[in-house]
Amino acid sequence: MKLAAQKCEQFGADGITIHPRPDERHIRYQDAIDLKDCVQTEFNIEGYPGEGFLNLVNEVKPEQVTLVPDGPDVLTSNAGWDTIAQADFLRPIIKGLKTNGMRVSLFIECDQRLIEQAADLGADRIELYTEAYAKAYLKNREAAVAPYTKASTIAHGCGLGVNAGHDLDQENLGYFAEKVPHLDEVSIGHALISEALYLGLENTIQLYQKALGK
Repeated sequence: MKLAAQKCEQFGADGITIHPRPDERHIRYQDAIDLKDCVQTEFNIEGYPGEGFLNLVNEVKPEQVTLVPDGPDVLTSNAGWDTIAQADFLRPIIKGLKTNGMRVSLFIECDQRLIEQAADLGADRIELYTEAYAKAYLKNREAAVAPYTKASTIAHGCGLGVNAGHDLDQENLGYFAEKVPHLDEVSIGHALISEALYLGLENTIQLYQKALGK
């Protein structure tokens, strides 16, 4: 794991994102600890803020923690936070993480009320959940990206940074980055590693950077 992270950085990745789940089926909690002194770019740990996860990130202290509303029984991320209904749950967690020196991002959908509430809760950034964009991209990319353009503009106006992730790939990423203003970072996982099996890790990372205009 450490070697893979180092190679990703060497080949041009701007940061390393991991998502340790309670059953550790993707990455182990120990991997997160081992990567603490290995990652030289930005380290982003994402996950559901249960007790174990919060203990982990408060030990590792990555630059960014992305809170995702997928509990232990959820196979993969399939929705953003309802920041209004879950405000009392999220507010003290966000405050605690920020007090401990970490930037906090909330996984969220393109809903103005929820984005504004994320700012009210004290989040530093949002991560726009892009599955809907990816699914609609081939049918009508202009219509697919429009809610994200608006959402990013709203977030920026609220003082929030803007990240994005989920189902982004080489085909749809460039257009998304072109049309969504104020985009700070994107997290690419499954597509990048799948493509790297055929193209190699170095070539694939550089193709994604090219898609982002870098």
